[in-house]
Formats: sequence, structure tokens, C-alpha cells
Amino acid sequence: MSRLRLTDQGRLAARGLRGHPLRFALSALGIAIGVAAMVAVAGVTQSSRAELDALLSRLGTNLLRVEPTPDLQGAPTRLPATAETMLRNVGPVTGASAVGDFDEVGIYRSPYVPSGKTNSVVVAAVTPSLLDTLRGGVAAGHWFTRANTEFPTVVLGSAAAARLGIETPGTRLWVDGPGNARQGQWWVVVGILRPLQLAPELDGAALLPGPAARTYLGYDGTGTAVYVRADERQIVPVTDVAAATASPEHPDQVGVDRPSDALTAQLTADETLNRLLIGLAAIGLLVGGIGVSNTMIIAVIERRSEIGLRRALGATRSNIAVQFLAESMLMSAVGGLAGTLLGYVVTVGYARAQGWTVSLPFWVGVVAVVVTALVGTLAGGYPALKASRESPTTALATA
Repeated sequence: MSRLRLTDQGRLAARGLRGHPLRFALSALGIAIGVAAMVAVAGVTQSSRAELDALLSRLGTNLLRVEPTPDLQGAPTRLPATAETMLRNVGPVTGASAVGDFDEVGIYRSPYVPSGKTNSVVVAAVTPSLLDTLRGGVAAGHWFTRANTEFPTVVLGSAAAARLGIETPGTRLWVDGPGNARQGQWWVVVGILRPLQLAPELDGAALLPGPAARTYLGYDGTGTAVYVRADERQIVPVTDVAAATASPEHPDQVGVDRPSDALTAQLTADETLNRLLIGLAAIGLLVGGIGVSNTMIIAVIERRSEIGLRRALGATRSNIAVQFLAESMLMSAVGGLAGTLLGYVVTVGYARAQGWTVSLPFWVGVVAVVVTALVGTLAGGYPALKASRESPTTALATA
């Protein structure tokens, strides 16, 4: 008995656990829940990061938004009509597109809708190159073409279309001109945009082509934003000169930001939350380990006669200790494997529901199994030591 092989110890451990299957299953379940939570959090985090990296790669991090800021009295300001042209002439700039919101223009389903009931839809004149600059997409219909920029056509942002109840292009919308008493005209919806990841403020806007806005609404060309694409390697120098270039007379009334920074900040916030969730999952794993330890202590007490008989037949203290330690490790390993598989399933399900590409490295599962083996060793250490110290005569006498 003092020379038990590893396979023999494994069979003994499995037989010991089969004696109380429900207790074994519940203890392993505690480990499985903790491991599943850790693997799922790690998997969702990795998939989210991969999706964001792909998004940033597709949209680029070289987009700047140049916009006016209030003056010293707090009054709103606008960018000069020359801002777009001036910014486009900066050497590293590869594209620039202006947006000019209207303060007194509303868009409605019909001229009978009360004035001002716009469902928070903003009307803005835009440069026809805007969609290319933002690298956006059209969900239905099409973007402005050279053939329709001179005519009363409109493209709706995704949120604006939902607020106005527009699902397909071809619908006519009533646009009121500024400074008049409902003396507007019909404009035709030619497209509906997908959500703009780098310009979400335009999702709730009705976009009009600049040339048509000048003809029908008297648009003066001043802007509320200019979106600028620049050479990735020169983005910092362009940021430094953008304000003075857009408004040489009042550079202090111009702000410049980088929309992709918001996505990066979101990732940082998500990572902080995920660290907290992993910490909570680790606590759950610790609780599961305590449950395994408690199960093994009860097993030692219940099986004192078995321990005494084995010792009387020649089993050494180390044989007894290894047996109970093996049972603890086996219990934890089963829970760890089940938890790892469950964590993978949760990750795949969540990623698919979000439309993400599943990204969960193999090493996450390996680490999870190793951690559970360590938990099993620590949880079974004291019960194994207690079992090995049982005296054969005492154990048989009290059995």
C-alpha cells in the first residue's frame, strides 16, 4: 500500500467522490460558477477590445472635429464660411467637410404639424463630401449625388429617421424656411444613414446639401462644425493649427477634438469595470474553494473507519493524505472544466448577440484550469493533513 501508483490514487479518489454524488456535484458547482464568471468576463472583454480595434481600424483615428465655442459673453458663435476651404488647404489635411445647423428651420411630416414640434430633429446643411470624410454608410437609399445637390433633397440620420417615422426613401418632408410664417416647401428623402460612430451628434439630424440649402433657405455658408481628415503621422501638428486656420480672427472661439478619443475612453472605462467583475468572480471562486474544503472535512469525519482500516492494512500517512488531496483536486478540476466550458459558451453567445467576432485566447481556459487545480490543492490541504494524522486504533474504535 505504501507504493500506490498514480493511477491507483486516481481510482481511489474517484471512488471516494462517487460515494456522495450530490455533495460532489454541489461542491463542484460552486467552483464552476466562479470559473465561468472569470472566463466569461475575460472573453467578453477580449471580444469587445477586438471589435473596438477593428472599428477604429476601419474608421481611422485621424479624424478631427473643429467647432465653434461660445464667446466671452457666453453667446453661441459660428465658424466662418471660409473655414472648410482654409482647413482643406493645410498640407497634411486629406479632406474637410462642413456642417451648418439651422436655428430657425424645422422639418415635419406635413405642413399641418404645429411649428416647433420637430421631435428634436436638427436641420443642417452639409458639404456633399461629408459621408466620405466620416467613412459612414447608407442604410437605405443613397447619399447626395452631383445630380441632386442643387435640388430639395434630404438625407436623414438614423435617429432622425426613427423620430420622423421614415423607413424608406422617396418620402416627402415639409421644411420651413427661416424667418417666415410656415412658407416652406417639400423636400424629398433620398437616403437614410447608418449610425455614425465618430459623429453621433449627426444621427438625429436631417442633412441638406449645401448648394440646395443656399438656393432654397438662404444658407450663408457659416458652420457649426468642420470634420477634418489628416495624415495619421501629422495629426498633432494639424490639431495645433486647426483653430487659427478655421477662424484667424477669433481662434479663441474654436475648439478642436478627436472623436476617436471617446471610443478609447469607453474602452478604458469598460476595462475598469471588467477588472471589478473579475475581482468579484475571484471572490466567488474563493467561496467555492471554501465549500470544497468544508466538503472534504466532512468526508474525513464520515470516513474515519475507512481511514483506520487502510492504516491498519499498511497504508502510510502520505497515502492517506494523497488520497484526500486527490479527491479535492479532482472535485475542483471537474468544476473548473465545467466552468471553463460554460464561460466559453457565455462568451460566444454574448459576442454573437452583439454582432462581434468571438475572441477568447486558448490560454484563458488553461489559466482557469490551473487556478482551479491550485484552489483544489489549497482547499484539500487541511482535510488531507487531518486525515493522515488519524490514529488507526482510534479511528476504528470511534467508527
